[in-house]
Amino acid sequence: MNKAELVSAIAKRADVPASTVDAVIAGLQDELVDAITRGDKVAVSGLLTVERTQRSARTGRNPQTGESIEIAAANTVKVTAGSNLKKAAAAVPVS
Repeated sequence: MNKAELVSAIAKRADVPASTVDAVIAGLQDELVDAITRGDKVAVSGLLTVERTQRSARTGRNPQTGESIEIAAANTVKVTAGSNLKKAAAAVPVS
């Protein structure tokens, strides 16, 4: 599902104009980016948690040459599924 499909589905489910849903999603995106920039953790109970984490410097390996390379430390984003998402995933039969 892409953003346009998500906006359409939410607009239909919530019975609100798609333009309103699109504005809300844009606002959510802006707030998530601002929170991550500040180092804040965002938790939507039952749905997901988004937080900035640090990845330590480490030694890696170039897969083409096998040569060892140094990978610098970096900030990254961690997204953790909440209980409702985990239950929904668990309810789907494994194929």
